[in-house]
Amino acid sequence: MEVFLIRVLQLVLALSILVFLHEGGHFFFAKLFGVRVEKFYIFFDWKFSLFKFKPKKSDTEYGIGWIPLGGYCKIAGMIDESFDTEQMKQPEQPWEFRTKPAWQRLLIMIGGVLVNFLLALFIYSMILFYWGDTYIPVKDMTMGMKFNQEAKSYGFKDGDILLGTDQLAFKDFSADLYRQISEAHRVDIIRDGKHMSIQLPGELNLLGMLKADPAFVRPLLPAEVDSVMPGTPAEKMGLKRGDRIMALEGQPVDSYNEFVDLLGRRQDMLMVAESEGDSMKARTVTIVYGNEARQDTSTVMLTPDLKLGFVVKSIAALYKPVTVEYGFLESIPAGIKYGWHVLASYVDDLKYVFTAEGAKSLGGFGAIGSLFPPMWDWYMFWKMTAFLSIILAFMNILPIPALDGGHVLFLLYEMITRRKPSENFMIKAEYIGFGILILLMVVANLNDILRWLNYL
Repeated sequence: MEVFLIRVLQLVLALSILVFLHEGGHFFFAKLFGVRVEKFYIFFDWKFSLFKFKPKKSDTEYGIGWIPLGGYCKIAGMIDESFDTEQMKQPEQPWEFRTKPAWQRLLIMIGGVLVNFLLALFIYSMILFYWGDTYIPVKDMTMGMKFNQEAKSYGFKDGDILLGTDQLAFKDFSADLYRQISEAHRVDIIRDGKHMSIQLPGELNLLGMLKADPAFVRPLLPAEVDSVMPGTPAEKMGLKRGDRIMALEGQPVDSYNEFVDLLGRRQDMLMVAESEGDSMKARTVTIVYGNEARQDTSTVMLTPDLKLGFVVKSIAALYKPVTVEYGFLESIPAGIKYGWHVLASYVDDLKYVFTAEGAKSLGGFGAIGSLFPPMWDWYMFWKMTAFLSIILAFMNILPIPALDGGHVLFLLYEMITRRKPSENFMIKAEYIGFGILILLMVVANLNDILRWLNYL
């Protein structure tokens, strides 16, 4: 419960910052051009609001809604998500959006996207300035990698040390490494101390690689016990620090990765269990373990979630990380470069959304919340906030009615043809766009529920 609350708090804080500044971008340009802003809200206030106030001699009501799905800046004389058609029937006023030149209306509409994009670049720059860039070079992972069967079919072998592709050297173990491999025609490796190259088609399915279980590639972790949790099956069977898991149910274990994969097969047995006896059978395993001086065999019942109760050394404990530090002036171009790379990678990955597997991968608030760490970590919080800011900017500029990009599309049409779309058309487009957004939100959050129920 504590982990859930920490993630919820991080998500709400990040969204509050992003929504406030996004709407602030619209607000700034509206005020700059003398357009009246009637309401400025963080989150939606359907039926009622959590908080609101209106300063004296101000045209704007400020508030916080109760539905955390975004926010809005109600601009006078504009057809938006408020669907205030009555106002549009009144005579035009000089302080209304609709009376302003098209270029001013365009800046008002892109203000939110502009602020979100610049915010992301600023946050990335400040992260590099304050924390630097700390990572473990893939070439330094001298124990190599563990590969699944698909990867092995292309020529990879467990223990291969990855160096880079025909285009770029690998930096750290992240989604970028998967992306590089998926696009590579050649991957350079070290195998048994010798430099070698593996030829690839250059068009592997990135989404399939990321979703594969076991994973296409992951750092190889020794199956050596670092600590044993009290009261667990591991403690009861006498497992000690320094022991190595050698076999599970008669199958040799060459790494912790292999041990986890074999336990995963027990999960399949547990899911189809029809009786208590079947469940007990799935949870009961025979393990061979020991060290150079001894070897023991124990039959033990795993926990209900199929855990033995021991921990191995993490990647960070096995390898020495590298930190690249940036001065203030150095951090700005580095942050801009990093942010642009994040945006380009996200846009490139959108092609998978239009596949069956991609649609299943859509996630709502649950998926977004799970991206935040289970404990409060300011580094990860700001990194996730910057990422969400870039995504919010890109999604809002898409040419979908009801989004900023939809309004921008119609404004560009007006500037080119010098003809305004009719108010009736704009209202219908707003309804259609709003319906599309609601549908996408329902699908994304339904996917979260189905994943929680283990149906996806």
